[in-house]
Amino acid sequence: QVQLVESGGRLVQAGGSLRLSCAASGRTFRTYAMGWFRQAPGEEREFVAAISWSGGNLYYSASVKGRFTISRDNDENAVYLQMNSLNPADTAVYYCAADPSNLLYRDYARWDYWGQGTQVTVSS
Repeated sequence: QVQLVESGGRLVQAGGSLRLSCAASGRTFRTYAMGWFRQAPGEEREFVAAISWSGGNLYYSASVKGRFTISRDNDENAVYLQMNSLNPADTAVYYCAADPSNLLYRDYARWDYWGQGTQVTVSS
């Protein structure tokens, strides 16, 4: 139904900024909630941010609130994650996810579709 491809991950210095993009394909994208998760090696996948299909509802994990901003452009079939004030704890593979329920779950297991991830590395 939905195919997702992330891009934009790279090496950045602490305190820097980075913008991740997720390109979606599929006729039902406009009605899906979208989210960002991240996973460090050997760790569980953790919630970062989510946005409802209309863009009216946004949720962030406590660790990124005030630093990261999720947004979407349904006309372009894309979702973005603007990351500011990055620190080494943000280092992870970042995944884009989609959910037809339009509920902004914190649990990664409740999301139906996933991209393959993009690596973000923040150096000290």
